[in-house]
Amino acid sequence: MIEIRNVHKTFTRKGQSIEALRGVSLNIAKGDIFGVIGYSGAGKSTLIRLVNYLERPTSGEVFVQGEPLSGYSPAELRQVKKKIGMIFQHFNLLESKTVFDNIAIPLVLLKKSKQEIRERVTELLEFTGLSDKAASYPKELSGGQKQRVGIARALASNPSILLCDEATSALDPQTTKSILELLKRINEAYNITIMIITHEMAVIQQICNKVAVMERGEIIEQGNVLDVFGSPHHPTTQSFVQTVIHNSVPQSVLNTLKAENGRRLFKLKFVGGAASEPIINSLIRRFEVNVNILFANMTEIQQTTLGNMILQMHGENTVIDQAAAFIVSQGVEITEVEA
Repeated sequence: MIEIRNVHKTFTRKGQSIEALRGVSLNIAKGDIFGVIGYSGAGKSTLIRLVNYLERPTSGEVFVQGEPLSGYSPAELRQVKKKIGMIFQHFNLLESKTVFDNIAIPLVLLKKSKQEIRERVTELLEFTGLSDKAASYPKELSGGQKQRVGIARALASNPSILLCDEATSALDPQTTKSILELLKRINEAYNITIMIITHEMAVIQQICNKVAVMERGEIIEQGNVLDVFGSPHHPTTQSFVQTVIHNSVPQSVLNTLKAENGRRLFKLKFVGGAASEPIINSLIRRFEVNVNILFANMTEIQQTTLGNMILQMHGENTVIDQAAAFIVSQGVEITEVEA
């Protein structure tokens, strides 16, 4: 659906060259909700603006539905861009127009009939929960309602791709949740491919099935959300994941453990069905070890449970080794941690 192939983007400002993207490559399949996360200045917004050619790459290529955007004439490119909707952080609504008229803007530009405009806008007002706000003006709306107008406007021309540039960063957590639920419903109802730019891992967790992590203009890690959350490799990815999955023992506890000889510390990761099995109970019954659970939590990602546990086992080393092997045999990943 969307392919970005070895793209570089350099801006020149006041005689200085700034490389915003450095050899970025990624693939977004049809129907994906693909998240791109990174800190400020990572190159996320530049990347998403390449997909609708608001920015053009300095080198490399952007493909949409198998065709390179660079190969289109200006007239052809305008037609392609009509199938790419965009949602902005600060809504970009026209304050002098009603909610109905804001949503209708793309249809007016497409020279649709009044009846077609009325039918499509009415449908979108209902879908986005704004039927009672059709005659209202943006200044009369909450932030969440304004973003729903922006989403409805982006959907007006029946796009196949929806780009979201920090679409929830100006909203409170509860409103963010409702907007993300709406985006997920759009993906399912209209089979629209969604690309989301964000700096919040909770957004990725709630809605995305795939993710790419950016730093200094490069993609440092990407893959299925469950894989990236479960086994983050790059320190920056680990930092993001830890904002939603807390799986470390406080240093004060580690300092206490160091003074206790003959005890070993392990980190366990449960995925899917293993998270609901009484594995620790079975462990205690089978082996002569004392078990001290220091930390445990469970998180749902893409309808799959991801569990993390840190425990201490005290006993004979050979018995602890057998207990650890038993845990592995139950489909649980286990790693010994130096206290």
